[in-house]
Order: sequence, then structure tokens, then C-alpha cells
Amino acid sequence: MRAPINFARWTQEHQHLLKPPVGNQQIWTDSDMIVTVVGGPNQRSDFHDDPFEEYFHQFKGNAHLLIADRGKFERVDLREGDIFLLPAHVRHSPQRPEAGSLCTVIEMPRPLGTKDAFEWYCAACGQRVYRAEVQLASIVEDLPVVYQRFYASSVAERTCAACGEVHPGSDWQAWHATRVRAGTGG
Repeated sequence: MRAPINFARWTQEHQHLLKPPVGNQQIWTDSDMIVTVVGGPNQRSDFHDDPFEEYFHQFKGNAHLLIADRGKFERVDLREGDIFLLPAHVRHSPQRPEAGSLCTVIEMPRPLGTKDAFEWYCAACGQRVYRAEVQLASIVEDLPVVYQRFYASSVAERTCAACGEVHPGSDWQAWHATRVRAGTGG
């Protein structure tokens, strides 16, 4: 049996790890649940396809989820104090523009053979440009590797087949600016 954790002290002690691009840190690494704290600001243009539900508790500051659905992006606001249960396989991109914002995310561990996917979409037309599937062993350690693989991909791999727009890779600000200009939602 584990001893209780003083959550305020834990978040303060781990604050330096809650940094871009994702800003997450797992509380317990030997548990039947994946419990992470995610801090803002973050720097993302990817969308997560989780094979299981995700529980969000936005306990400090505000954030939102961009949802990719049929070529459009929708926005789910997470205000301080909000909880939200995201269904499995809903493509989502947590956006945490506020420095110091904090959220607890609880997920199911992945059985061997169950893969998560990370997708990047065209900001101009909303079509999927790239998908990477991965067996997640550690959310904290595995995500940066997936991101770097996409960022290092060729221009051809980042070019939208539907409209020809090139995804800017690691330049998340350019991706969001294009999305706003194009009016694809969110």
C-alpha cells in the first residue's frame, strides 16, 4: 500500500518538469492507472487518438481541447475547476495557453498490442496529413520521440493530399495561425 501524497507539494516539486512540448509528468509509475499532471503553456499541433476514455480535471487556470472531426476543429473549454470525460478515439489536442495552468489526466494503461495514435491535420482544410501509431510504455518518455519523428519527416510526408498545404512541423504557432485564417474552426 502506498502512503498518501500531498498533491500541492507534489505539483510544486515537479513544476520544473511540466514544460513544453507536452508538459506532463506521471505521478505513479507502478499503478494500474496512468495519472499525470499536465502543465501549461504547451506547444502542440498534434491530435491524440486514445483507445480508451480520458478523464480531465482542470484544477488551476484554463485550457481547452481542440477536437478534429470530419475536416473541422471544435473547441471544448476546460475552465478552472472543470472535469471532463473524453470518449475513446476522439481525436483531441489539449491546448494550454496559460502559463502555470495545471490539469490532472487519468487514463487506462495500454495492454500489450493496444496502440495509441498521434495525428497531424492540415490547418487549411482539416484533412489528416500524418498518423503515427505507438505502443505507449511511458507517456512522459514516448511522446517526444513520436513528435521528433514527425518533425523530422520530409516535406512530402507533411503535405496535405487534399489541398497541398504543408504542415509546418514543429512550428505550432504557424499551424494555429493558419487554422484561424482558414476558418476551419476551434
